[in-house]
Parts: sequence; structure tokens; C-alpha cells
Amino acid sequence: MLDLLAPVLVPEQGDRLTRTAYKEDFRQREDAVRNGSSWKLERRQHFEEQGSPSRDALRRGDWEEALRLLADRRDTLAATAQEDERRGYAFHRVRVVEKPLTPYVQWELHSQRQRAEYGQRIRVVPAAQVAASEDTGPLPEVVVLGGRTLFQVLYTEAGVANGAIRYTDRDLVERWENYIKALYAVGEEVISYFDREVAPLDPPTLSDAGRE
Repeated sequence: MLDLLAPVLVPEQGDRLTRTAYKEDFRQREDAVRNGSSWKLERRQHFEEQGSPSRDALRRGDWEEALRLLADRRDTLAATAQEDERRGYAFHRVRVVEKPLTPYVQWELHSQRQRAEYGQRIRVVPAAQVAASEDTGPLPEVVVLGGRTLFQVLYTEAGVANGAIRYTDRDLVERWENYIKALYAVGEEVISYFDREVAPLDPPTLSDAGRE
């Protein structure tokens, strides 16, 4: 278990953004990062992602199509990797995993393994690593961009994106970045985790994947 505790986020100390405003603000701030890095913590075990044909296929229970659609984006991932290298940018992810894997996380780890093949920095930690910070509930979904901005990404109970809260207090941003970095340091590279824990799994059944 990680000894370092996650900082507390107080919604009243940030700016509430709608989903549309969050996506635009995120894009602008991330595009402005040069020779820097960002850090993302993924805690929820289920999301109802929108705008992803592969995710839609999972929802229908069409596992083969979901994986085929992931494979179709390799050119896009390669182009993104080249652009990130050009501007000296690195995006790090920490994915918290509970067992047994939910159909969503099983699918997402396929996606993240593919991302890692193109140089994205992704590690996996078991839920036990964050238990000390979850006395009052699961950790929030957090992204720290370029050491300057923290977004607490919000979701409905069903896992549908619902905007974000933006924080810019430098001390808070730094402490959250350090927390995610500490998790990353003890995490396992997603490729090795995937090959051992995910690759041998049977596809999620329709009742699991399509009715989450």
C-alpha cells in the first residue's frame, strides 16, 4: 500500500466546467504544453464512453469488432507519438485495477496496451495501493496538465462524462502530481500486466459487456 495520501479536493475551490467547456479547455491547455509532462489517474472500473466505435461494439457484445476497431487506429497513434516527440511532451497514465476485471477494464487494457506500443507511458496498480486514501470513497478521476492545471473529471453514477472541476492552485496541483507520480513509480508496465493477466481471458459475455 502506498504510504503517501492523496490530497483532498474541495469543489468550491475550483471552477465547474460543462462537458463541452472541459473538452475545449483541456485541448487548449494540453496543446500549449512544451517540453513537459501530464499525469492521469484512472480509478473507476466502468465508463460509458461516448464517441468511440470500439466502445460501442463492446456495449453491443461484439468483442471481435471492438478489437478490430482498436487496431484501425494505429496510424493515428503513430502520428500522435510523432507530434508528442516533436514538442517534448509525455502523457503518463496510472490505471487502478480491481479483480475480477470488469468488461470495461478488460477492453480498456487492450486499448492501453496498444497505446503503450506507440510509446505512451501507462502503468497498472492494484486497488490495494490506493486503499489508504479511500476511507471515505474511491479516489476521483484526475488529470494534471503540464504541472499547471488539475482537472477532476466528473461522471454520472452510470459512468457518463459530466464535465469537470478545474483547479489551478499551484500547491494543490503539485501535490496531486506527486501523488500520481508515486503511484506510477510502484506500478507495473501495462504491456507486462496485460500479457499476464488480460491476454488469457475469454471475451466478456454479452450479458456482461452489453448490459453494464
